[in-house]
Amino acid sequence: MNENKYFHPETLKRISRLDLRARHVVDGFLSGMHKSRHFGNSVEFRQHRQYVAGDDLRSVDWKIWAKQDRLFVKQYEVDTNMRVTLLVDVSQSMRFGGGAMSKYEYACTAAASLAYLAIRQQDAVGCITFDKATRDFLPSKMKQSHLIAISEVMFRSAPEAGAGGSLVVDAAAGKMGTGTRKDLGSKIELSDLLADVKGSQPEIGDVMRKVAESIRSNSLVVIFSDLLMQRDGLFKGLRYLKSKGHDVMVLHIMDDMEIDFTLGGPTRFEGLELPVQIRCDPRMLRDGYIEAVNAYLEEVQQGCSKLMCDYSLFRTSVPLDAAIAAYLSRRNLIVRNLTSVRR
Repeated sequence: MNENKYFHPETLKRISRLDLRARHVVDGFLSGMHKSRHFGNSVEFRQHRQYVAGDDLRSVDWKIWAKQDRLFVKQYEVDTNMRVTLLVDVSQSMRFGGGAMSKYEYACTAAASLAYLAIRQQDAVGCITFDKATRDFLPSKMKQSHLIAISEVMFRSAPEAGAGGSLVVDAAAGKMGTGTRKDLGSKIELSDLLADVKGSQPEIGDVMRKVAESIRSNSLVVIFSDLLMQRDGLFKGLRYLKSKGHDVMVLHIMDDMEIDFTLGGPTRFEGLELPVQIRCDPRMLRDGYIEAVNAYLEEVQQGCSKLMCDYSLFRTSVPLDAAIAAYLSRRNLIVRNLTSVRR
């Protein structure tokens, strides 16, 4: 077993200078990098308040007393750690990939990289894998050795070939994507499949509810998924996570072929999650497919925005270090702006 499969040294090196910060103010008990609601002893001054009987005289600002002959107490901001939960999709559709990495490999490498960043800044990280139900659960820890455990969980939970075949098999170019071809038996028309798209997709509202109940409130939850699931269930699950005070990041992992649909010539599509085959000419479907995908992406993005979840689309063709660097830089800028407004 290769526990370090998803830790790419060059990616980790290039993003190591970035901070993975929680958008919301979080509570914690250990010294870290994130602001707490509590006041305590720290090197960062927050504000003054007027002295009241019973206050510790050591906290009095004697310089103000000397100038104004009035007693004020200094208050400081406590820096605390946060708990990060990586929620990784292990459904069969994550096996697909036309480039160097499948969607699942890309998602796992991104998750491992963020785990590295979080533990490096003394935050506790846990990992949960899921498809139609939760599969593996790894509690949050901040030990460096925990990175290996996270990678091992993702390796063990990887979707296996056998539930379906390759997502796309082109008659001219040969097999595309990942997985092993099998005789899937039944063949259906495209119209038959589209008529039952919603019923064929997993409903993960209950999965996210269980996740929200199993982790401490006010945590950072990072979801790595292609989001090929019922959107009502997705939004219901995100809403439940937010109701528990969690800061939610949704990293939408998709392959270029799924977005651009650049296939040409007679093609047989084989389901990864459904035992079906569809024969068609992609060129005849491309305009309608692109329109449907754009509508789907807009629906997901707007749904996440309404629920105040941080959404970002990651294409597997984009180098992971560049994608994470751009995303966290943008996110940290938003965090700083929100912090300035609150102050």
